[in-house]
Amino acid sequence: MEHHWKELIPVDRYIVRSSGILHDFDRKVVTLLYQPLIGSRAFSLYMTLWGELDQQFCGEETTHHSLMSIMQCSLKDIYEERLKLEGIGLVKTYVDRTKDPKLFIYELQPPLTPERFFTDGVLNIFLYNRVGRNKFQKLKQFFSIPSIDKKQFYPVTRSFNDIFYSVHPEQMIAVMNDEAKSDLWLSDGREYIGRRPETYELQDEIFDFDLFFAGLSKQMVPKRAITAKVREAIKKLSFLYGIDPLEMQKLVLDVIDPTEQIDVEALRKAARDWYQFERGEELPSLSTRVQPLSQRTMTNTEPKTEEEKLIRYFETISPRQLLSDISGGAEPLASDLKLIEEVMFQQKLPPGVVNVLIHYVMLRTDMKLSKAYVEKIAGHWARKKVRTVKEAMELAKKEAEKYQSWANEKGKKTTKKVVRKEMLPEWLNMDYSQKETEPNEQIDLEQKRRELEERLKKYRNE
Repeated sequence: MEHHWKELIPVDRYIVRSSGILHDFDRKVVTLLYQPLIGSRAFSLYMTLWGELDQQFCGEETTHHSLMSIMQCSLKDIYEERLKLEGIGLVKTYVDRTKDPKLFIYELQPPLTPERFFTDGVLNIFLYNRVGRNKFQKLKQFFSIPSIDKKQFYPVTRSFNDIFYSVHPEQMIAVMNDEAKSDLWLSDGREYIGRRPETYELQDEIFDFDLFFAGLSKQMVPKRAITAKVREAIKKLSFLYGIDPLEMQKLVLDVIDPTEQIDVEALRKAARDWYQFERGEELPSLSTRVQPLSQRTMTNTEPKTEEEKLIRYFETISPRQLLSDISGGAEPLASDLKLIEEVMFQQKLPPGVVNVLIHYVMLRTDMKLSKAYVEKIAGHWARKKVRTVKEAMELAKKEAEKYQSWANEKGKKTTKKVVRKEMLPEWLNMDYSQKETEPNEQIDLEQKRRELEERLKKYRNE
């Protein structure tokens, strides 16, 4: 997030609002269900903003410098954690750019109810992967109560009209004057406190609905069968399991019933079965996803060059598999997988693009995934809306000098005297003679780069 200062500076002011009444129970939901997904610092930011709300459900206007002092962290950290809260649906941000300094509104959103969270189809899967089976079962137990079979009970609840009676005309106000009429309406500039539906957003762009509808027979699956609920389920299942539009067509055709209705639960089960058949794993994680078919450029093309072979390789494997291939088949480090999943979740980068990022950063940082460096480049690619492997490689070539300066800045912060040993991806096609390294060191680095390329070629050719 190298450009956070373009979006936000310490003197910019903000107001905290709530989209509805936040209950103490919501605090438990955010603490136990959301915190494992967003991390402790984003959780702290949400709770700090919540604490600034007064009894009128709207906090006082203040500066971001004040927030930095309270949280004891940098503005860059606050900005990045705010993006996590926005992405998962806990905060909506608005800004008035006509003011100087700018004025932000941070509107806190209520979390999903436990029922919606555990049946969401995306968040519950990620939580399971993050906390493990035992903790997940305990959380389900904590947020549920024993059910009661009401079949043996008879309802005796009275209705409204059983208890209350209508007012007779002679008992009503004889004349509804202007003052009485105005009393019934809320004055301008005010709005009632409510409780808006809890949600988080997945953009339609993550799934090619045009391609999906183009391949469906109107007689088999009429467009009216794809209701808003079904459409949302399709987006979530595509995001979670990496299902492309053509494969999704088959799943929908399998679950549509004779009345032309689509059962969302049946569609979810079909997607899970498909995933387990394809991947042989119990549950997916972001790092096991592969590049969507709609965002591949080498699907129907036979690669002729080494670069085209690499593009197809990046398009057809998951980031997790790439990390394993780079390490010679060994299981990737948990810390590396966590970093990659955070980048994919927060920046919404496609898996193939993340593969390019991994390959580039590892060669630039002595075969290590530097968190700050990865997040910085990922943020840049997200703002540039990079969606394909080819676009990522082209942008890396174009911005190679800038990315190297970021790496150098990081090196200066960590040590007083740094001698960088950079390797470059073959596809970057840079002039190696420009590097300030000794001849022997140059040969050694070139040898390492070739060894890595050869190692990856073995997997590409399998």
